[in-house]
Amino acid sequence: MPGIIVFLGPSLHPDEAAEILSATFLPPARRGDIPGAVCEGARIIGLIDGVFFQECSVGHREILDAISRGVRVVGASSMGALRAAELDTLGMEGVGKVYRLYRDGTLVSDDEVALVFDPETGIALSEPLINIRCTISEAEKKGIIDRETADRLISLAQSLYFPERTWDRILDMAEGRIDPGTLFRFSEYAREHPADQKREDAIAALHRIREIGEEMGLV
Repeated sequence: MPGIIVFLGPSLHPDEAAEILSATFLPPARRGDIPGAVCEGARIIGLIDGVFFQECSVGHREILDAISRGVRVVGASSMGALRAAELDTLGMEGVGKVYRLYRDGTLVSDDEVALVFDPETGIALSEPLINIRCTISEAEKKGIIDRETADRLISLAQSLYFPERTWDRILDMAEGRIDPGTLFRFSEYAREHPADQKREDAIAALHRIREIGEEMGLV
């Protein structure tokens, strides 16, 4: 009986996840997968990645039903962060920066964490807006770009439909809109130091699930 089930995809490779937590790792969650995990005997469910627009996403009632049955549900990083921000007062536990940004209302749109990925490999084919924001924010803090440039880059990224968000596309759009020297410095920084907040939050969630699992005698 799988005591811990985690829905995981492009945020973190399952092989890396398995080094942190002994669990059953399943692909990004769809509508019906949470009840399925409950039926399989899960006592802890980690919701990290889930489908968004291409299929029916995880429903709020599914999560609340799992909680009512005594299952601990932890969310982070992507779909999990969204649902945790909506349901944390009703028993779902959120972990990480992305969850906190949604909870506090700093982020409001689903497409902040949306991306497209290869269904066979789980490899991301576009860049989630939250990671773009974090990369730009760090570049600004380090003095590589100023606030005006940061705002312009974020605006360009927001103007793209989420499957089209890649650094190459954003930097191409920025040509002629941002000083060439500044754009070159930023492009070098973004290539060498891209932020991956979703990955960091996924790792934090797995550590938290492990703590809960130890408390429950599952780990």
